[in-house]
Amino acid sequence: MHGGRWHGCFDTFTGVVLMTLVTLPLAALVAWTLARRRRAAGVVGAWRMSLAEVGMVHGTVPFVWMILMPGAGAGTVPGRVSLIPLGDLITMGPLGIAGNLLVFAALGFFAPMRCAALASVPRVLALGAGCSVLVETAQYVLQLDRVSSVDDVIVNAVGAASAAWASRRWWRTTAQARAPLSRITAAARTAGNGSLSHRVRMEGRQDEFRELADTFDTMLGQLEAHVAEQRRFAANASHELRTPLAISQSLLDLARKDPARRNEDELFDRLHAVNIRSIALTEALLLLSRSDRGNLARESVDLSLIAEEAAENLLGLAEQRGITLDVIGAAARTSGSAELLLRMVTNLLQNAIVHNLPIAGTVTVHTETRNDTCLLRVENTGHPVPAELLPTLTEPFRRGTQRVRTDEHAGVGLGLAIVHSVVRAHDGALDLVARPAGGLLVTVRLPGTP
Repeated sequence: MHGGRWHGCFDTFTGVVLMTLVTLPLAALVAWTLARRRRAAGVVGAWRMSLAEVGMVHGTVPFVWMILMPGAGAGTVPGRVSLIPLGDLITMGPLGIAGNLLVFAALGFFAPMRCAALASVPRVLALGAGCSVLVETAQYVLQLDRVSSVDDVIVNAVGAASAAWASRRWWRTTAQARAPLSRITAAARTAGNGSLSHRVRMEGRQDEFRELADTFDTMLGQLEAHVAEQRRFAANASHELRTPLAISQSLLDLARKDPARRNEDELFDRLHAVNIRSIALTEALLLLSRSDRGNLARESVDLSLIAEEAAENLLGLAEQRGITLDVIGAAARTSGSAELLLRMVTNLLQNAIVHNLPIAGTVTVHTETRNDTCLLRVENTGHPVPAELLPTLTEPFRRGTQRVRTDEHAGVGLGLAIVHSVVRAHDGALDLVARPAGGLLVTVRLPGTP
């Protein structure tokens, strides 16, 4: 190098300082490139992180290079060590002390910004001391004709800690910005392990992190409720399916114990009734599963025509029970599955007819379009419905104590659950209100179409 083109640039203190200044634009370009890539990847604090990385390297490597420059007797003079604290400060002089303070100053300034674990002045002090010990040890082992002094370690560490204290405003901001993300990440890991009850519950000002945490908490709450609902559904479905099978098994066991087959006709009738109920339950479960998927073949549907068709199909049941069934209102067009919407209205009407007064009951169906919303209202007389019962009526297999039927029109506990599922699949809303005089007012709101 002494006879080469770069003589004086890398083997003298002045040359190294000059090259450090000359390469500043290159360092800025590297920081800009890293920051752009990180911003494109959605990394938070991309500019600060990239500047910290480049600053640590560009501000530390030149000083370490100057420390490790060999002296005149390098390789021949044995390594020298000074372990007496403060003994070499006088010989260093102001210029030497200033230089040693700057050796790891860039490391102390930028390291807490890049690594949250180092966001502490004592930790940076320990980092500076550790790096200085490594450099001083290298001087001694390589016999660079320099004194490996404990004072150098002390001054280097103090310089790093002082720079960290000077930059505390920036790395504290970075740590505060990363803390919410760490909490959200921990909550996501907990949820990934199967625990959906954990919440971030972030406090403080309403910023992007608070909004993200609140949205994440809402999502976890919905997931927890959905999983709990699915577990209840599976347990209830198993119970409901097991009941007719157990009845069939009991009837067959009784028939086997009666060789004379004296009640054979009665046995067949009861088995037939149990089988019909099992089929109805299975079909209801399949329909509920289909509507829950939400991938519907949509077409333009007029709810007023759907309501008239459902009322016509159930007119015989209404007359049999002495129920007055009226369909009024105007056209109400929406987009969806005509088959599922017909089942929705049929379930509402059948529910209103069955759970009604024993004498002179009424069921009124009203359709209209209001403010781009398609409305269907089904109102029926009946016994008073407790307010605490309303939220449970749309859950599968939930029946109120006063709503259990034992006749031939007893349901399988999925009527309003299917209605709720169909409404959700059509991006609508379902409201159930108990009438003061008894009975229910059910309102379905669906997106309207021209």
